Amino acid sequence: MKNKKQLNQTSFLLLITIVLFFVMYAVGCILFKDQGFARTQNFLNLFISNAGLIVIGIGMTVVMITGGIDISVGSFVAMGCMMLAWMMEKGGVGAVPAVIIVLITGIVFGLVQGFLVAYMDIQPFIVTLAGMFFARGMTAIISKDMISITNETFMAWAKAKIYLPFGGYLNKKGMMIQPYIYPTVIIALVLLVAAFIMLKYTKFGRSIYAVGGSQQSALMLGLNVRKVKLKAYVLDGFLCGVGSVLFCLNTLGGFVEQAKGFEMDAIASSVIGGTLLTGGVGNVVGTLFGVMIKATIEAFITFQGTLSSWWTRITIAALLCFFIVLQSILTMLKKKK
Repeated sequence: MKNKKQLNQTSFLLLITIVLFFVMYAVGCILFKDQGFARTQNFLNLFISNAGLIVIGIGMTVVMITGGIDISVGSFVAMGCMMLAWMMEKGGVGAVPAVIIVLITGIVFGLVQGFLVAYMDIQPFIVTLAGMFFARGMTAIISKDMISITNETFMAWAKAKIYLPFGGYLNKKGMMIQPYIYPTVIIALVLLVAAFIMLKYTKFGRSIYAVGGSQQSALMLGLNVRKVKLKAYVLDGFLCGVGSVLFCLNTLGGFVEQAKGFEMDAIASSVIGGTLLTGGVGNVVGTLFGVMIKATIEAFITFQGTLSSWWTRITIAALLCFFIVLQSILTMLKKKK
Protein backbone atom coordinates (compact mmCIF):
# COMPACT_ATOMS: atom_id res chain seq x y z
CA MET A 1 0.00 0.00 0.00
CA LYS A 2 2.82 2.36 0.89
CA ASN A 3 4.57 1.74 -2.42
CA LYS A 4 1.29 2.38 -4.24
CA LYS A 5 0.87 5.73 -2.47
CA GLN A 6 4.45 6.70 -3.33
CA LEU A 7 3.84 5.69 -6.93
CA ASN A 8 0.71 7.84 -7.07
CA GLN A 9 2.57 10.79 -5.54
CA THR A 10 5.49 10.36 -7.95
CA SER A 11 3.15 10.11 -10.95
CA PHE A 12 1.20 13.20 -9.88
CA LEU A 13 4.33 15.35 -9.42
CA LEU A 14 5.76 14.07 -12.72
CA LEU A 15 2.51 14.84 -14.55
CA ILE A 16 2.49 18.43 -13.24
CA THR A 17 6.09 18.94 -14.37
CA ILE A 18 5.47 17.54 -17.87
CA VAL A 19 2.27 19.59 -18.33
CA LEU A 20 4.06 22.73 -17.11
CA PHE A 21 6.86 22.25 -19.63
CA PHE A 22 4.54 21.75 -22.61
CA VAL A 23 2.38 24.71 -21.58
CA MET A 24 5.45 26.94 -21.27
CA TYR A 25 6.82 25.78 -24.60
CA ALA A 26 3.43 26.30 -26.30
CA VAL A 27 3.29 29.84 -24.89
CA GLY A 28 6.77 30.47 -26.31
CA CYS A 29 5.70 29.18 -29.72
CA ILE A 30 2.76 31.63 -29.69
CA LEU A 31 4.62 34.67 -28.32
CA PHE A 32 7.74 34.29 -30.47
CA LYS A 33 6.20 32.72 -33.56
CA ASP A 34 7.77 35.28 -35.92
CA GLN A 35 11.24 34.65 -34.42
CA GLY A 36 11.18 30.92 -35.09
CA PHE A 37 10.67 29.68 -31.53
CA ALA A 38 8.65 26.72 -32.82
CA ARG A 39 11.44 25.49 -35.12
CA THR A 40 12.78 22.01 -34.48
CA GLN A 41 16.32 23.33 -34.04
CA ASN A 42 15.25 25.65 -31.23
CA PHE A 43 13.72 22.69 -29.39
CA LEU A 44 16.89 20.63 -29.91
CA ASN A 45 18.98 23.53 -28.61
CA LEU A 46 17.33 23.03 -25.21
CA PHE A 47 19.03 19.63 -25.06
CA ILE A 48 22.31 20.76 -26.67
CA SER A 49 22.96 23.55 -24.17
CA ASN A 50 21.96 21.43 -21.15
CA ALA A 51 23.40 17.98 -21.88
CA GLY A 52 25.86 18.29 -18.99
CA LEU A 53 23.14 19.45 -16.58
CA ILE A 54 20.91 16.50 -17.55
CA VAL A 55 23.66 14.04 -16.58
CA ILE A 56 24.51 15.91 -13.36
CA GLY A 57 20.78 16.03 -12.56
CA ILE A 58 20.54 12.24 -12.91
CA GLY A 59 23.26 11.78 -10.28
CA MET A 60 21.66 14.38 -8.02
CA THR A 61 18.29 12.63 -8.29
CA VAL A 62 19.77 9.25 -7.30
CA VAL A 63 21.46 10.79 -4.25
CA MET A 64 18.36 12.74 -3.25
CA ILE A 65 16.17 9.63 -3.47
CA THR A 66 18.40 8.08 -0.78
CA GLY A 67 17.69 11.11 1.40
CA GLY A 68 21.04 12.76 0.72
CA ILE A 69 22.24 15.74 -1.32
CA ASP A 70 25.37 16.81 -3.19
CA ILE A 71 26.21 20.50 -3.38
CA SER A 72 29.73 19.86 -4.70
CA VAL A 73 28.70 19.08 -8.30
CA GLY A 74 29.15 22.60 -9.66
CA SER A 75 32.66 22.91 -8.24
CA PHE A 76 33.53 19.45 -9.52
CA VAL A 77 32.38 20.42 -13.02
CA ALA A 78 34.70 23.45 -12.87
CA MET A 79 37.56 21.25 -11.65
CA GLY A 80 36.84 18.62 -14.31
CA CYS A 81 36.85 21.22 -17.09
CA MET A 82 40.07 22.76 -15.78
CA MET A 83 41.69 19.33 -15.54
CA LEU A 84 40.74 18.58 -19.14
CA ALA A 85 41.98 21.96 -20.36
CA TRP A 86 45.28 21.81 -18.44
CA MET A 87 46.05 18.20 -19.36
CA MET A 88 45.43 18.71 -23.07
CA GLU A 89 46.95 22.20 -23.44
CA LYS A 90 49.71 22.27 -20.81
CA GLY A 91 50.41 18.65 -19.92
CA GLY A 92 50.55 17.15 -23.38
CA VAL A 93 47.93 14.51 -22.53
CA GLY A 94 45.70 13.20 -25.30
CA ALA A 95 41.94 13.75 -25.31
CA VAL A 96 41.03 10.12 -24.52
CA PRO A 97 43.41 9.70 -21.53
CA ALA A 98 42.34 13.12 -20.20
CA VAL A 99 38.67 12.14 -20.30
CA ILE A 100 39.41 8.79 -18.60
CA ILE A 101 41.36 10.57 -15.82
CA VAL A 102 38.44 12.94 -15.19
CA LEU A 103 35.98 10.02 -15.04
CA ILE A 104 38.21 8.16 -12.56
CA THR A 105 38.57 11.34 -10.50
CA GLY A 106 34.78 11.62 -10.38
CA ILE A 107 34.46 8.02 -9.14
CA VAL A 108 37.12 8.58 -6.45
CA PHE A 109 35.46 11.86 -5.44
CA GLY A 110 32.11 10.09 -5.08
CA LEU A 111 33.73 7.19 -3.20
CA VAL A 112 35.29 9.50 -0.60
CA GLN A 113 32.11 11.52 -0.09
CA GLY A 114 29.99 8.36 -0.02
CA PHE A 115 32.26 6.75 2.59
CA LEU A 116 32.04 9.82 4.84
CA VAL A 117 28.25 9.95 4.50
CA ALA A 118 27.50 6.22 4.70
CA TYR A 119 30.15 4.83 7.04
CA MET A 120 31.13 7.88 9.12
CA ASP A 121 27.51 9.07 9.50
CA ILE A 122 28.39 12.68 8.65
CA GLN A 123 25.57 14.82 7.26
CA PRO A 124 25.59 14.84 3.42
CA PHE A 125 25.32 18.64 3.34
CA ILE A 126 28.49 19.05 5.43
CA VAL A 127 30.44 16.43 3.48
CA THR A 128 29.52 17.84 0.08
CA LEU A 129 30.05 21.41 1.31
CA ALA A 130 33.64 20.41 2.08
CA GLY A 131 33.78 18.76 -1.33
CA MET A 132 32.54 21.96 -2.95
CA PHE A 133 35.27 24.06 -1.32
CA PHE A 134 37.91 21.45 -2.11
CA ALA A 135 37.00 21.13 -5.80
CA ARG A 136 36.74 24.89 -6.34
CA GLY A 137 40.05 25.40 -4.55
CA MET A 138 41.74 22.69 -6.62
CA THR A 139 40.44 24.37 -9.78
CA ALA A 140 42.35 27.52 -8.79
CA ILE A 141 45.42 25.49 -7.84
CA ILE A 142 45.53 23.89 -11.30
CA SER A 143 45.34 27.31 -12.95
CA LYS A 144 44.03 30.75 -12.02
CA ASP A 145 43.88 31.73 -15.68
CA MET A 146 41.36 30.64 -18.28
CA ILE A 147 42.65 27.84 -20.52
CA SER A 148 41.04 27.41 -23.94
CA ILE A 149 41.11 23.93 -25.47
CA THR A 150 42.56 23.61 -28.98
CA ASN A 151 43.21 19.85 -28.98
CA GLU A 152 42.19 18.59 -32.43
CA THR A 153 40.49 15.40 -31.22
CA PHE A 154 38.52 17.17 -28.51
CA MET A 155 37.55 19.94 -30.94
CA ALA A 156 36.38 17.32 -33.44
CA TRP A 157 34.16 15.77 -30.74
CA ALA A 158 32.76 19.18 -29.85
CA LYS A 159 31.96 20.12 -33.45
CA ALA A 160 30.55 16.76 -34.59
CA LYS A 161 26.95 17.24 -35.68
CA ILE A 162 24.29 14.61 -36.22
CA TYR A 163 21.79 15.92 -38.79
CA LEU A 164 18.17 14.84 -38.54
CA PRO A 165 16.15 13.96 -41.66
CA PHE A 166 13.09 15.93 -40.50
CA GLY A 167 12.17 19.38 -39.22
CA GLY A 168 14.13 21.37 -41.82
CA TYR A 169 13.18 24.85 -43.00
CA LEU A 170 14.07 27.28 -45.77
CA ASN A 171 16.15 30.30 -44.71
CA LYS A 172 15.91 33.77 -46.28
CA LYS A 173 18.26 32.71 -49.08
CA GLY A 174 16.05 29.74 -49.95
CA MET A 175 18.50 27.17 -48.59
CA MET A 176 17.18 24.14 -46.69
CA ILE A 177 18.50 24.12 -43.12
CA GLN A 178 18.43 20.70 -41.48
CA PRO A 179 18.21 20.48 -37.68
CA TYR A 180 21.04 18.78 -35.83
CA ILE A 181 22.18 17.58 -32.43
CA TYR A 182 25.59 16.86 -30.93
CA PRO A 183 26.81 13.50 -29.59
CA THR A 184 26.66 15.04 -26.10
CA VAL A 185 22.84 14.91 -26.31
CA ILE A 186 22.90 11.23 -27.31
CA ILE A 187 25.21 10.41 -24.38
CA ALA A 188 22.98 12.32 -21.94
CA LEU A 189 19.79 10.61 -23.13
CA VAL A 190 21.39 7.13 -23.14
CA LEU A 191 22.50 7.66 -19.52
CA LEU A 192 19.02 8.91 -18.67
CA VAL A 193 17.41 5.74 -20.07
CA ALA A 194 20.00 3.57 -18.30
CA ALA A 195 19.33 5.34 -14.98
CA PHE A 196 15.56 5.00 -15.46
CA ILE A 197 15.89 1.25 -16.07
CA MET A 198 18.28 0.88 -13.14
CA LEU A 199 15.97 2.67 -10.70
CA LYS A 200 12.80 0.94 -11.86
CA TYR A 201 13.84 -2.62 -12.67
CA THR A 202 16.98 -3.53 -10.69
CA LYS A 203 17.53 -4.61 -7.10
CA PHE A 204 19.93 -1.71 -6.56
CA GLY A 205 17.32 0.76 -7.82
CA ARG A 206 14.64 -0.62 -5.51
CA SER A 207 17.14 -0.52 -2.64
CA ILE A 208 17.76 3.19 -3.27
CA TYR A 209 14.03 3.94 -2.93
CA ALA A 210 13.78 1.71 0.15
CA VAL A 211 16.67 3.47 1.92
CA GLY A 212 15.25 6.89 1.09
CA GLY A 213 11.74 5.92 2.18
CA SER A 214 12.78 4.59 5.60
CA GLN A 215 16.24 3.47 6.65
CA GLN A 216 14.80 1.52 9.57
CA SER A 217 12.43 -0.40 7.30
CA ALA A 218 15.28 -0.99 4.83
CA LEU A 219 17.40 -2.50 7.63
CA MET A 220 14.51 -4.75 8.68
CA LEU A 221 14.26 -5.94 5.07
CA GLY A 222 17.90 -7.01 5.29
CA LEU A 223 19.34 -4.26 3.10
CA ASN A 224 22.86 -2.98 3.67
CA VAL A 225 21.92 0.71 3.98
CA ARG A 226 25.52 1.94 4.16
CA LYS A 227 26.53 0.01 1.05
CA VAL A 228 23.53 1.33 -0.90
CA LYS A 229 24.36 4.91 0.07
CA LEU A 230 28.02 4.43 -0.85
CA LYS A 231 27.11 3.04 -4.28
CA ALA A 232 24.69 5.95 -4.85
CA TYR A 233 27.44 8.51 -4.21
CA VAL A 234 29.95 6.60 -6.36
CA LEU A 235 27.41 6.60 -9.20
CA ASP A 236 26.84 10.31 -8.59
CA GLY A 237 30.60 10.91 -8.77
CA PHE A 238 30.89 9.01 -12.05
CA LEU A 239 27.99 10.99 -13.54
CA CYS A 240 29.66 14.21 -12.35
CA GLY A 241 32.74 13.15 -14.31
CA VAL A 242 30.65 12.49 -17.43
CA GLY A 243 28.76 15.77 -16.92
CA SER A 244 32.07 17.64 -16.67
CA VAL A 245 33.22 16.25 -20.01
CA LEU A 246 29.90 17.11 -21.72
CA PHE A 247 29.94 20.60 -20.18
CA CYS A 248 33.53 21.11 -21.37
CA LEU A 249 32.60 20.03 -24.90
CA ASN A 250 30.17 22.97 -24.86
CA THR A 251 32.53 25.56 -23.38
CA LEU A 252 35.87 24.28 -24.78
CA GLY A 253 37.80 25.70 -21.85
CA GLY A 254 38.33 25.81 -18.13
CA PHE A 255 38.34 28.68 -15.64
CA VAL A 256 37.91 29.07 -11.89
CA GLU A 257 34.42 30.62 -11.88
CA GLN A 258 33.00 28.07 -14.30
CA ALA A 259 29.69 26.31 -13.48
CA LYS A 260 29.06 28.53 -10.46
CA GLY A 261 25.58 27.75 -9.11
CA PHE A 262 25.40 24.58 -11.21
CA GLU A 263 24.63 22.53 -8.11
CA MET A 264 21.55 24.64 -7.44
CA ASP A 265 20.37 24.15 -11.02
CA ALA A 266 20.71 20.39 -10.57
CA ILE A 267 18.87 20.40 -7.24
CA ALA A 268 16.13 22.68 -8.60
CA SER A 269 15.69 20.46 -11.69
CA SER A 270 15.35 17.37 -9.50
CA VAL A 271 12.84 18.99 -7.12
CA ILE A 272 10.79 20.51 -9.95
CA GLY A 273 10.87 17.05 -11.54
CA GLY A 274 9.18 15.56 -8.47
CA THR A 275 12.08 14.36 -6.31
CA LEU A 276 11.32 14.75 -2.60
CA LEU A 277 13.96 16.49 -0.48
CA THR A 278 13.20 13.97 2.27
CA GLY A 279 14.01 11.02 -0.01
CA GLY A 280 12.14 7.95 -1.16
CA VAL A 281 10.38 9.59 -4.12
CA GLY A 282 11.86 10.70 -7.42
CA ASN A 283 12.17 10.03 -11.13
CA VAL A 284 14.95 10.86 -13.60
CA VAL A 285 12.37 11.53 -16.33
CA GLY A 286 10.97 14.28 -14.10
CA THR A 287 14.49 15.65 -13.69
CA LEU A 288 14.83 15.82 -17.49
CA PHE A 289 11.67 17.90 -17.71
CA GLY A 290 12.91 20.03 -14.80
CA VAL A 291 16.02 20.81 -16.85
CA MET A 292 13.88 21.51 -19.92
CA ILE A 293 11.72 23.96 -17.95
CA LYS A 294 14.85 25.88 -16.93
CA ALA A 295 16.09 25.81 -20.54
CA THR A 296 12.72 27.06 -21.82
CA ILE A 297 12.80 30.00 -19.40
CA GLU A 298 16.29 30.87 -20.66
CA ALA A 299 15.00 30.64 -24.25
CA PHE A 300 12.15 33.03 -23.37
CA ILE A 301 14.63 35.58 -22.08
CA THR A 302 16.90 35.18 -25.13
CA PHE A 303 14.04 35.60 -27.64
CA GLN A 304 12.51 38.51 -25.67
CA GLY A 305 15.84 40.32 -25.81
CA THR A 306 15.42 43.01 -23.14
CA LEU A 307 14.99 41.00 -19.92
CA SER A 308 17.91 40.35 -17.59
CA SER A 309 19.23 36.80 -17.39
CA TRP A 310 18.58 37.01 -13.64
CA TRP A 311 14.89 36.48 -14.41
CA THR A 312 15.79 32.81 -14.99
CA ARG A 313 16.91 32.55 -11.35
CA ILE A 314 13.86 34.42 -10.11
CA THR A 315 11.44 32.22 -12.06
CA ILE A 316 13.21 29.01 -11.03
CA ALA A 317 13.08 30.18 -7.40
CA ALA A 318 9.32 30.72 -7.68
CA LEU A 319 8.79 27.30 -9.28
CA LEU A 320 11.01 25.69 -6.64
CA CYS A 321 8.94 27.22 -3.84
CA PHE A 322 5.75 26.06 -5.55
CA PHE A 323 6.93 22.45 -5.88
CA ILE A 324 8.33 22.32 -2.33
CA VAL A 325 5.01 23.58 -0.95
CA LEU A 326 3.14 21.09 -3.16
CA GLN A 327 5.37 18.26 -1.90
CA SER A 328 4.69 19.30 1.72
CA ILE A 329 0.93 19.31 1.12
CA LEU A 330 1.03 15.85 -0.50
CA THR A 331 3.18 14.50 2.37
CA MET A 332 0.72 15.87 4.97
CA LEU A 333 -2.24 14.39 3.13
CA LYS A 334 -0.48 11.01 2.96
CA LYS A 335 0.20 11.08 6.72
CA LYS A 336 -3.46 11.91 7.48
CA LYS A 337 -4.60 8.93 5.39
